Amino acid sequence: MKNHSFWSLHTLKNFYIATFVVWLIWILFLDNNNIRVVMSNRMKMKDLEKEKAILETKIKEVKKERNEVFGNPKMLEKWAREKFMMRKPNEEVYVIVDENNQPVESKKEE
Repeated sequence: MKNHSFWSLHTLKNFYIATFVVWLIWILFLDNNNIRVVMSNRMKMKDLEKEKAILETKIKEVKKERNEVFGNPKMLEKWAREKFMMRKPNEEVYVIVDENNQPVESKKEE
C-alpha cells in the first residue's frame, strides 16, 4: 500500500493548474476588464487616433490660412468674400450652384 499524502507533488501540481485555469477564465470572461472590453477599447482607440490625425492636419491648414490672411489686408478681404460671401455696398454677388443647390466653390474643399 502506498502512502499518499494530501500535499503530495501530484496533488499540488493539479491544484496549481486548476487555480490557474480558474484565474484565466475569470480574467478573460468574468472580470470588468474582460477580453471583449479590452478589444472594444482598442478599436475605439484606433478610431480616435485616426480622428486625431485628421484634426491635427486641419489645425495645421487653419493656422497656415490664418497666418496668410491676417498678415495681408487684401488677403483678408479676399478671404471674407470667399468664405462668408461678404460684399461691398452697391455690389452684386453671383453664386454659381450645382444641381443640388450647393455652391460650386465648396466642391474644391472636399
